[in-house]
Amino acid sequence: MGTKLSDVLRRLPKTRRDRVEARAQEIRQEIKGLQSLRKAAIKTQAEIAKTLGVSQPSVAKIERQTDMYLSTLRSFVEATGGKLALVVRLKDGHSVELSSLADMPRTAGKAAQKQSAKPSIRPRVQVRA
Repeated sequence: MGTKLSDVLRRLPKTRRDRVEARAQEIRQEIKGLQSLRKAAIKTQAEIAKTLGVSQPSVAKIERQTDMYLSTLRSFVEATGGKLALVVRLKDGHSVELSSLADMPRTAGKAAQKQSAKPSIRPRVQVRA
């Protein structure tokens, strides 16, 4: 018969249990994703849909996605009243904000595409749901 996780945790020293619980709480916060962001902003899917100019089922689909364009994520965040900031946390403990990616135009119109010789790059991001 297997050992219960609660039994394993109970046998750990208190400081270790506290660290495990703190990390578990961090993971729970990360996992909540876009739905929790919307709820924290006290917005309904219908309100977000109206702001984005899409249907409510489209908002539900966006909230479930684990892979999306950065522009979609930014639009969703802005519809909640927030501002997207991209921060890279390096292994050495340093953090770098990628402001140029967060400020990319939402859509590149044909006129903008003609003026730019560079191909359009649409960064994709992973979202934990």
